[in-house]
Amino acid sequence: MEQGGSGYHGPSKSWYFSPQEEMLEVKKKKGKLVIGIPAETTLDENRLALAPEAAAILTENGHTILVQSRAGINAFFPDKDYAEAGCELVYSAGEVFKADIILKVAPLSDKELEYLRPGQVLFSTVALPTQKQAYFRKLMARKVTAIAFEFIRDKANSFPLLRSMSEIAGNTAILIASEYLSHKDYGKGRMFGGLSGITPSEVVIIGAGTVGEYAVRAAMGLGASVKVFDPSVYKLRRLQNNLGIRVFASIIQPKLLLKALKTADVAIGAVHSSWGRTPVIVTEEMVSRMKKGSVIVDVSIDQGGCFETSTITTHSDPVFQKFGITHYCVPNIASRVPNTASYAFSNFFAPVLLNIGEVGGAENMLKRDPGVRQGVYLFNGTITNQYIGEFFQLPYQDIDLLMAAF
Repeated sequence: MEQGGSGYHGPSKSWYFSPQEEMLEVKKKKGKLVIGIPAETTLDENRLALAPEAAAILTENGHTILVQSRAGINAFFPDKDYAEAGCELVYSAGEVFKADIILKVAPLSDKELEYLRPGQVLFSTVALPTQKQAYFRKLMARKVTAIAFEFIRDKANSFPLLRSMSEIAGNTAILIASEYLSHKDYGKGRMFGGLSGITPSEVVIIGAGTVGEYAVRAAMGLGASVKVFDPSVYKLRRLQNNLGIRVFASIIQPKLLLKALKTADVAIGAVHSSWGRTPVIVTEEMVSRMKKGSVIVDVSIDQGGCFETSTITTHSDPVFQKFGITHYCVPNIASRVPNTASYAFSNFFAPVLLNIGEVGGAENMLKRDPGVRQGVYLFNGTITNQYIGEFFQLPYQDIDLLMAAF
């Protein structure tokens, strides 16, 4: 596949050799990795953690990558792209799980948990709101080291992978709203945005985090009139500073929010909760007073949703109407654009995997990289995340103490 047609405009191959600002000469590898990429089996999960271009960087550095046949098909990465990148194609999940490091987007299924063996390293999401104690007990019994995408931090103490997916979700939410606002059955035939002589679309965005910020950027870029609500004055100020322009920004006051929703063409739910469920901010009664044919995109549905009328939908059946308002409530919006999202994952994981090879193993990398270390919630079978330990009533230990003893 030609790179020009893939939509990939990421860093050049030399970038992967050194994630530092200054490009340095690649040192001789201290260890060869065997990395496994199984097919995603979770409903509507179309992303992959490693794109073929990133896989090529790793194989060129002497690492072995096992890719399950057709694993990348939903992200528009055919098998031949991985084969040309030097990967080994295998035809069952069991063969992939023979690797030392497993890269998977969604949490493991019960069947996949059975493939794990002691000493393996698992990179995946943990999706805490959907998990039960049994999942962690099975991982503990397998004595693996598990690292959650959503817990990993960077040098700025932010969450790089969460931010990438949030940026994608914010942009995509506006494109989805535009699609349904003009839809003959679910909208009212209106073009999203603004046009000379015509009143611009009114957009209400609830949440001033990364999703909200990128939704604002996309909406304003199309000419819409935007109002942002958030319970945090700090987040609203940060949003204004990041945008570099003034937008309507208010803390959440029910009467003021209702007034904005009554005239809105689009409402975006972009509230994020650090742990557990997002609060319900827009009540059913408030939704019932919105204009008929307006559109709600509840990005917060991953954590339960911030609209009382929200109910989880799927990518194959994404919308429903209530009170004449179209609701789009699909979890994991980034999976709607899996090719782009997979490249975003790759931009992070290629340097991490190269670093693991350079320093001679995942344990050595975790000692040196405190950001990735914060993503560890299981180390050789021991729970290391305090929240998981306390919430699921499981014994846990501090990761730094475990690493010091390693």
